[in-house]
Amino acid sequence: MIVVDDHNLKWAEKAVRKLWEPQRGPQSSAILAAWCDELFFGGARGGGKSDFLLGDYLQGVGVGYRGLWRGIIFRKTYLELEELQIRASEIFPAYGGVYKVQSSAEFPFSNCWYFPGGETLKMRYLKSDKDAENYQGHQYAWIGFDELTNHATPTAYDKLKACLRIQGVPKRIRSSGNPGGKGHLWVKQRFIDCAPPYTPYLDKTTGLMRVFIPSKLKDNQYLRDDKQYIALIKASGSAELVKAWLEGDWNVVAGAFFDCWNSNIIIPPFAIPRTWTRFRSFDWGSARPFSNGWWAISDGGLHIPKGAIVRYREWYGMKEGEYNVGLKLSAEEVGNGIVKREKGEDISYGVADPSCWKVDGGPSVAERMVKVGAKFRKADNSRINGWDQMRQRMVGIDDQPMIYCFNTCIDSIRTIPLLQHDENKPEDLDSDMEDHPADDWRYACMSRPMLKTSKERKKEPEPGTIGWVYSRTTEQKEKSKYRS
Repeated sequence: MIVVDDHNLKWAEKAVRKLWEPQRGPQSSAILAAWCDELFFGGARGGGKSDFLLGDYLQGVGVGYRGLWRGIIFRKTYLELEELQIRASEIFPAYGGVYKVQSSAEFPFSNCWYFPGGETLKMRYLKSDKDAENYQGHQYAWIGFDELTNHATPTAYDKLKACLRIQGVPKRIRSSGNPGGKGHLWVKQRFIDCAPPYTPYLDKTTGLMRVFIPSKLKDNQYLRDDKQYIALIKASGSAELVKAWLEGDWNVVAGAFFDCWNSNIIIPPFAIPRTWTRFRSFDWGSARPFSNGWWAISDGGLHIPKGAIVRYREWYGMKEGEYNVGLKLSAEEVGNGIVKREKGEDISYGVADPSCWKVDGGPSVAERMVKVGAKFRKADNSRINGWDQMRQRMVGIDDQPMIYCFNTCIDSIRTIPLLQHDENKPEDLDSDMEDHPADDWRYACMSRPMLKTSKERKKEPEPGTIGWVYSRTTEQKEKSKYRS
């Protein structure tokens, strides 16, 4: 139970009544979850995410914590931070908050909100993971990330969690975000997939409790009936984008690199015929995950088009409970694991990441794997052509995909549909994301390149039409020319 003095309590209650209070529903639930160490609040656009962050920080203002209630809130860029600052300027003054751009003897922090009880909230932008190093040694009681999914990796988030170390006050980290963005994969893994909404999840590694509270447009009483706002969202882009923004659906991604991915690619396992050629593809990783896939080439049976490739097994070397962290196995251990998993199978060939042949003070990874029986040749590492080959196979021929994946290959299914375009090179995908299964798929596709994307047939004009008469006349002229 929080103990406060009467003066600060009355002042805080008056301020809350005057301007800000959480809306009923998800926002109230999130505000009341002060017991939770890490909370992610998000989903659809217009769900009141930024308001939640500012309101959550305010729960520690004017209740007796004084200078110990020290907070910091981040956006990815300065321009994004401006929007958050506008909303803060509408809320905080009623609490006695003043904003100082420049530091001084009385106000030691620049770009910071100051409150009468000595509480502070810094407004900062965090453009890259490296920027998080600037905060080593800092101490905070409250840390906020607005639009967490804009961060490609959890590196900065994890580093800054170590700054939650002020004693004598409750400490917590709060985040918001929408589906999509560079960080979709790791945010989804950490907050969305680990437990159902509103259900606390205890992280066994860190001992911290975390929870996901979804917010949707319909939960915002100020926007849910705004027909113009809803119409603008519906007109903003693809069906996937609209679904993500309106419904907060984490299983669709706006701007996905492989927008041609569809459910027809995923199939239940079946016994691979012995007549089908089998091969494997491999993307090396030690500190980062490795990915090995086993494929079979259809001979036209079992309703799989001839020449289509089927991913029937995979081995993904990622540490359990960690995002994009490898098992750190040796080349020999990985090679032995591959051979063990394909015991009794006739593997025609294997293609691997060309970096496996790099020599650095000893035998290469490829050489060491060959010694234990896992033989590979160098894969074609053309990224743009490789992605194009993947797309061609996903699109297929006459609406039939030419690449399939057993539904047991969970890491391919989890990662590939959610990959994003590189901001600086749109024709390539963002390699800061968890792209290891995609690389191994790319190597496989480049080992069996498709030359045709469809069986286009020339459409004949209907008899009796002008086009039909013209084509007949042209045909007769061609025949007479050859006769002469």
